[in-house]
Amino acid sequence: MKVLKFGGTSLGDPQRIKNVSSLINQDSEQKIVVLSAMSQTTNSLLEICNYYEKGNPEAAHSYIKKLEKKYYGVIEELLSKKDSISRANEVIKEHIKFIRDFSAVPYDIKVEKAIVSRGEILSTNLIQLYHEEQNIPSVLLNSLDFMVINADGEPILPEIEKRLSAIMAQYKTNPLFIAQGFICLNPQGEIDNLKRGGSDYTASLIGAAVRSSIVEIWTDIDGVHNNDPRIVDNTQPIAMLTFDEAAELAYFGAKVLHPSTVLPAKLKNIPVVLKNTMNPDASGTYISNEESGTGIKAIAAKDNVVAVKVKSGRMLLAYGFLRKVFEIFEKYRTPIDMITTSEVAVSLTVDNDNYLAQIVDDLKILGKVHVDKFQTIICVVGNIVAEKQGYAIQVLEALENIPVRMISYGGSENNISILIETRYKEKALKNLHEHLF
Repeated sequence: MKVLKFGGTSLGDPQRIKNVSSLINQDSEQKIVVLSAMSQTTNSLLEICNYYEKGNPEAAHSYIKKLEKKYYGVIEELLSKKDSISRANEVIKEHIKFIRDFSAVPYDIKVEKAIVSRGEILSTNLIQLYHEEQNIPSVLLNSLDFMVINADGEPILPEIEKRLSAIMAQYKTNPLFIAQGFICLNPQGEIDNLKRGGSDYTASLIGAAVRSSIVEIWTDIDGVHNNDPRIVDNTQPIAMLTFDEAAELAYFGAKVLHPSTVLPAKLKNIPVVLKNTMNPDASGTYISNEESGTGIKAIAAKDNVVAVKVKSGRMLLAYGFLRKVFEIFEKYRTPIDMITTSEVAVSLTVDNDNYLAQIVDDLKILGKVHVDKFQTIICVVGNIVAEKQGYAIQVLEALENIPVRMISYGGSENNISILIETRYKEKALKNLHEHLF
């Protein structure tokens, strides 16, 4: 069995939906297909939520009408039989009413999550109706029946596997299943989600649950590129990556892959392939546990980073100081990305500043605190074995005219991380690309 995931741009219009259907029906191997919402749908739903939150239901309803009109247009182009069109119209009416009815209830985050879930539900219903019209045997699954998370928002893989196996057992000979990405249920049985980009994560979790032979992530680019193609010219797709290399790139800014995607697949040793719906014959990027040579393979950048430095004479020849620092970040559930230390100071970075003021206040008890905003982490990724000479010097030579705030090297064999001011990001990416590739 294979698991395939298609993102919003792959489902951007009726013709692309038909193209996706053609791609997934090219062979007879059993498949589970995970779909995102159609492009721009999630943004529209969030805009509707924004107006509900502001107490402006009239503006929300105006947006709802635009969304409704868009989907009726999709139906007209996608389907041709009167019965299919009628059924599709009823689906649209049902979910538009679901969204509109929230104008009568107090707004909270639960409302937002319920409304945003309609994007994936609509896209999967439409492709299922198209399959039925084309006499393609497929089963529409409800991801809310098996995709569950715990109180910390983490998927519960054993429970997902148990629930999904029970559902799949009812359709042992069926060749094709359609499921929603992104959406799930929390421990209270309420609609929740796996955060933005979470459809990739859904596909990997389903792949791990059913022990699929491969997980294919279909998007609008030929795999992971060796730099940001929006900034740097002549970037190239990378043929092979290890799970660890892919995780580093995804976490530090490679937009083609959601950071959590590789974890369930790595756990079950299931290869992940990144493919391009617009260019399906391209090889893409193959991600597995197999090593694919040493050396630098790619560069990524992570913006909206905040650097925090704590300086204190109490660090000198002391123990327990770092534990106290980490406990403060743990208290406010704020992960740390990079860290460097000296005898009298510790510098670290975070990309979540929701509790920055409280964190700084608590850190002041330990020493003098300095905060730098508008920072970017440049991450150079590959099989960068510390014993091999030259990798660090290549990176630093490329950045010789750019002020460097922090460097992290040796924490793993897969990355060298450099912190710079965001205003130098474009220059840094271009210099590194020219120097390294």
